[in-house]
Amino acid sequence: MTKPAKSKTPRRPPLKKTSNQKDPVGVYCRVRPLGREDEECCIEVISSSTIQLHAPEGFKVNRNGEYKETQYSFKKVFGVLVSQTELFESVAKPLVDDLIHGRNGLLFTYGVTGSGKTFTMTGSPGLGGLLPRSLDMLFNSIGPFQAKRYVFKSDDKNGIEVQNEVDALLERQRRENVCVPKVASSRQKVDPEIADMIKLAEACKADDVDEDSSYSVFVSYIEIYNNYIYDLLEENQEDAIRPKWNGGGTPMRQNTEFMPPQSKILREDQNHNMYVAGCMEVEVKSAEEAFQVFWKGQKRRKVANTRLNRESSRSHSVFIIKLAQAPLDADGDSILQNQVAVSQLCLVDLAGSERTGRTGAEGTRIREAGNINQSLLTLRTCIEILRENQMCGTNRMVPYRDSKVTHLFKNYFDGEGKVKMIVCVNPKADDYEETLLVMRFAEMTQEVEVARPMDRPICGFTPGRRNRNQAFKDELSRKLEERGGPIDRDIPSVLNLAMHSLPPIPTAEVTDAHDDITLPRLIEALQNRHRIRQTMLEDYNKAANTMTSLLQKLDSNINSKENYIHEQNGKLLEKDKIIQNNKAEIERLEKKAKMLEHKIDILQKTTKIYEDDKRSLQHELETGAQRLQRELSEKRRMEQRMQGAVTDTQHKWEKECERRVNAMQQQMQNKLWVKDEKLKQLKAIVTEGKTPGRPEPPPRQTQPKPPPPREEQRAPLPAKRSASPSPTTSTPVRPLHRRSRSAGGEKWVDHKPSSSLDLGTVLQPIIPNAIKVSAPNEKALSKCDRYVLTHQEVASDGEIQTQLIKGDVMKTRGGGQAVQFTDIETLKQQLTTIECRKRKSSEGDSGDQKGGSVADVEKRCAVAMEMKAGSTMGPGLEHHCITKRRKP
Repeated sequence: MTKPAKSKTPRRPPLKKTSNQKDPVGVYCRVRPLGREDEECCIEVISSSTIQLHAPEGFKVNRNGEYKETQYSFKKVFGVLVSQTELFESVAKPLVDDLIHGRNGLLFTYGVTGSGKTFTMTGSPGLGGLLPRSLDMLFNSIGPFQAKRYVFKSDDKNGIEVQNEVDALLERQRRENVCVPKVASSRQKVDPEIADMIKLAEACKADDVDEDSSYSVFVSYIEIYNNYIYDLLEENQEDAIRPKWNGGGTPMRQNTEFMPPQSKILREDQNHNMYVAGCMEVEVKSAEEAFQVFWKGQKRRKVANTRLNRESSRSHSVFIIKLAQAPLDADGDSILQNQVAVSQLCLVDLAGSERTGRTGAEGTRIREAGNINQSLLTLRTCIEILRENQMCGTNRMVPYRDSKVTHLFKNYFDGEGKVKMIVCVNPKADDYEETLLVMRFAEMTQEVEVARPMDRPICGFTPGRRNRNQAFKDELSRKLEERGGPIDRDIPSVLNLAMHSLPPIPTAEVTDAHDDITLPRLIEALQNRHRIRQTMLEDYNKAANTMTSLLQKLDSNINSKENYIHEQNGKLLEKDKIIQNNKAEIERLEKKAKMLEHKIDILQKTTKIYEDDKRSLQHELETGAQRLQRELSEKRRMEQRMQGAVTDTQHKWEKECERRVNAMQQQMQNKLWVKDEKLKQLKAIVTEGKTPGRPEPPPRQTQPKPPPPREEQRAPLPAKRSASPSPTTSTPVRPLHRRSRSAGGEKWVDHKPSSSLDLGTVLQPIIPNAIKVSAPNEKALSKCDRYVLTHQEVASDGEIQTQLIKGDVMKTRGGGQAVQFTDIETLKQQLTTIECRKRKSSEGDSGDQKGGSVADVEKRCAVAMEMKAGSTMGPGLEHHCITKRRKP
């Protein structure tokens, strides 16, 4: 038992091939005249392709405080004085020409509410817009070559079928018998609102129309309202009333409701083109009839009165002109049914973008404005993603399905025809902010490129078939008319006419049965007529054969000539393509050159501004530098004067302080030596009382110190920085680390520079366990606990002053040695001028003796030493030059 074969999904037909050549979206700009109530204008037309926007007063300014001015370039800019005819010649006429030659086109108007979009598309009496002029040009071009009504018939699947003459005739009779509204014609009365849209002098016609084809035009009109699609040509769209039904299935009396309009859906045909399913397509035979159909649907379009526009469009309207054409057969008489080509032109009037704050909309108007702005935003998003995919090489999905507008026209952006856009702007200052957004969208749209579709193939028949067939019919009618025969008859009728020229048949009335004369005479006459007829037929056949041979020879000659002409036309087409490519390249380079020139102008202006700023700043800088130099020189002079005054004052006060300090020190030392002498005398008395037999020691004589040299050089300070507190005060510092003294006592580093002078005095500092160095090093510091530096300098009185700077040696965390200074001792020497006298015990009374001893002590104290009282951090000093014993 065999298994049933699985059914496969039928393969979709391949997509239409497009050429590698691409054309940018043509964007044009039209400026509306300024209204009477508007005073300020924010748009200026600079050239035929550039406009400039000026920010109105009160708008945001840039950083320099100046009003911002921006320029935008288009393919062409139409000012306020441009007529409707000039606009049509530049924008819509090439699209109509492409429509006649089998190529699709899309033209839509875009702008803010009240910018003149509907006037540009429709126009007014005497000033017809793009739509009526396109219809007029189309019918002026194909008028003589149109097929009879209902020969071309729509199949409701975005396709066109061809009916034979009999079916078309039956269809016409059936439609005429049905009560349908009569179509408009030139003889009927036209609506005065659309009368005289186009003047006869402004009519135009396309060139190179294929005369060997038959044409038929179908129009449809839809609107996209709140993202729903409605057919504007349907009868009783909104006026239909339907009754409500009760449960028994009978209508209820006095209870009816309005039937809402039925929304249409979008579908895809077998060629992957989007179309509106169920949309009514009307076949029209003249421009007046087509425009009457358009005006009928225009009256049903959704409009409303807003604050910005008296008749503001609340929906996007799409008027579709579909042209069906098929070539004639080889005889030029009938239409080929299998070679029908369909092209269409979509004229779109987009609703204007608006802000609810400006329109003052409420309720339904707010919802309508929101849907309009959302659909326009989707269109902008699709254009942005297309531009990004083409310029950056990305493959992002374009969201066509987010809006009915973009979904309906996705095929055009995928390479099914040319796309053009007219940006309508209002120069009044109130629309400046929204006009900026429109300009940015237009500038971005110009960078999107659409693939150029392939031309439809040529049928291959000999051109001029219609004219030859018509010439043959005219010649045949002329000959028949010359011979007095009927006109517009076929060949058998002509032969019947020729039969009347034969000899008449004699009367054949037989009255007697034995009459032998009438019948032979009748037979002879009939035979004669038969011979004449056979002769005429032979002559006719010979003439026909001769004519056929001549026609064949003529056709062969014409075919050879037509082939040659076709070859030449092919070469011309190739040359034309090359020329068109070169023109497109030249236009692109010219546009690029203009953009570069514009950028160069901007850069030159910017450079000039920067150079002016640079010169002004350099001038200010030089002026400031000169002023700063003068101030610095003045400051230096002032500092020198103040330094001199401070130095003089300081020197004066230093001398005064030294004088006072020396006097005070001398006074205190004298008091100290007096007390010391008294204590010694008291000690001698006490000692004598305990040891009566011991002789009194002789008084000790003090040798005077040698006078120091008057001029000595100051010893250089060591490289280490040390704090130098006042000799009479000390700053105790808590040591961070000290070695244990039980390890052998403190060891000192005696740093005595080689430049130190040996004064040769009796009193010298004694430093036990010292390592004497002339320059400190890490090795010596690592072995010792304490550090002393001998420093000499000239005192204020001209004597040499020696300072012993002491400190603790500590280990650092990095493994090195550091010295923390803790104390300073100052040593001075003085030259005594009073001779020492021995104390005499034999002088007068005790009072005099006491006074004499005191005076003798003062004289004997010739050398004074200053040391911090109570200091135990340094080497000791023996006041009486007795050597200090070391500890055991």
